[in-house]
Amino acid sequence: MDGRGRGGSAAVAEEAEGEEEEEEGGALEVLAKRQRKEKRELQAKIQGMKNTVPKNDKKKRKQLLDDVAKLESELEEKHKEELKRLKETLPEQNKEYLAGLNIAKLEIENSREQTQPARISKAQKRRDKKAALEKEREERIAEAEIENLTGARHLESQKLANILALRQLEIKQIPSDGHCLYRAIEDQLKEQQNLWTVSTLRSQTAEYMRSHVDDFLPFLTNPNTGDLYSQEEFEKYCSDIANTASWGGQLELRALSHILQTPIEVIQMDSPPIIVGEEYSRKPLILVYMRHAYGLGEHYNSVKTLLENTAENES
Repeated sequence: MDGRGRGGSAAVAEEAEGEEEEEEGGALEVLAKRQRKEKRELQAKIQGMKNTVPKNDKKKRKQLLDDVAKLESELEEKHKEELKRLKETLPEQNKEYLAGLNIAKLEIENSREQTQPARISKAQKRRDKKAALEKEREERIAEAEIENLTGARHLESQKLANILALRQLEIKQIPSDGHCLYRAIEDQLKEQQNLWTVSTLRSQTAEYMRSHVDDFLPFLTNPNTGDLYSQEEFEKYCSDIANTASWGGQLELRALSHILQTPIEVIQMDSPPIIVGEEYSRKPLILVYMRHAYGLGEHYNSVKTLLENTAENES
């Protein structure tokens, strides 16, 4: 009877120990699951914060980076403290669960390192930023398309079509991807059997402006302060022309007319055509300036002869 009693007591002890171990393992699993959820929620919160800060506001962007770093640091310290407290509740002799705890902690830290922006290479950051900007731009274009079907864009297109028809011309659509000015120039040059590429036009424009600083710098001001560009800001402006999809305007048109030694005529809805580079005698390149094309600022299209459209319809 004593033997059976001792055996029964041992069985009960083993069962209690198993339940205790299961509770410890369950506590660790619950903690890890909750911490992963908190990390996901923090990343979503950070993304929402980024979406509210203008891309060109350097001061607010810097403050955003500081706030993000603080939030991530606070969450990391909170998780470390939670792991420490849980570890202290486990029996020192339970080596198996202590080892499991260290593995779980390592997995959580690795997960944090994978989600921290600081661990991403600069090249990947640039690619991600470019993709995000392009996605945002496409969404805004889609929204503007819906709003403008019967609004300002439609009215502008009709007026421009009438102006061009008087010259036996019509609009040739150019994608609104930030390169529209250069693509329109490229298209016009093809009509003259001149095969300049967008990349070449951009790099040549940037180089020309760098070598003629006094002709361009006085017309560039910081949008946040209203001050004239510094030499550093001007250099960045030129670098963006050569290496990004930054939009081009009057200054870039002036540079291009000198580079190509060709007049550039810009047709618009409510004003007489603007001719840049009138001092040159070559046949002008003709662009169409559209203020309401996509609701995202200025846009340039090319033109083609109206007869081309007639021939296509007849065929």
